[in-house]
Formats: sequence, structure tokens, C-alpha cells
Amino acid sequence: MKIPGPDHPITVLPTPKRVRVSAAGVVIAETSRALTLKEASYPAVHYIPRQDAKQEFLERSNRSTHCPYKGDASYFSIKAGDTTLENAVWSYEEPFPAMREIKDYLAFYPDKVTIEQLDAG
Repeated sequence: MKIPGPDHPITVLPTPKRVRVSAAGVVIAETSRALTLKEASYPAVHYIPRQDAKQEFLERSNRSTHCPYKGDASYFSIKAGDTTLENAVWSYEEPFPAMREIKDYLAFYPDKVTIEQLDAG
């Protein structure tokens, strides 16, 4: 386990806008409670509260990965209509203590889904 610091900074902040995630023309998640995680030089990632995602479209896969800063990630595929997007979603279900803010949140690959930021309200 590594701790974020000056050599590998990670920040987690509330996203100021509503975030909508859709795939195959179906809204998979929408929330005003998203978090934006910025890690080192990587693109920012929106994390959506699990309860704000439509679980009926998510199917757990066998894939898992390990991040030395965040912990072990579990993956989900999206099944919407006749479309299956393999491993399009990940979640740190038991993140390391430094990343506890993202527990019970989901992140979506932006090349597999449409992620929109909408005005609040």
C-alpha cells in the first residue's frame, strides 16, 4: 500500500455539476453527489454513488485489478438492450484508508459510455 503524496498526488472532491452516465441510449446512472478523483497526471475520473446507478444494468465480471494507492478494484459489465459493454465499470469496494471516500462508488470508462456534466437542478 502506497500513500498519495507529492510524487503521486490524489485528490477527491465533490463534483459541482450533476453527472449522467448512459450507454446504448439508456441512462445507467445520474447523480448530483458525484466525486471527482484526480490522480497524478491521469485524466480526472467521476465516481458515482452506487445507489445512484441502476443496478439492473450492471453485471459483476471476474476481472479485478490492483492499485497500490487505492486497493483492489472489482469490475462490472453493462447490459443494456442487446448491448454488452464488458468491464465498463469499476469499484474499489474495500479501498485503502487514504481513499475511503470512494467506497461504495462506481467509476465508468469514458470510452465505453457517455458521461455528461449537467447544470445542477
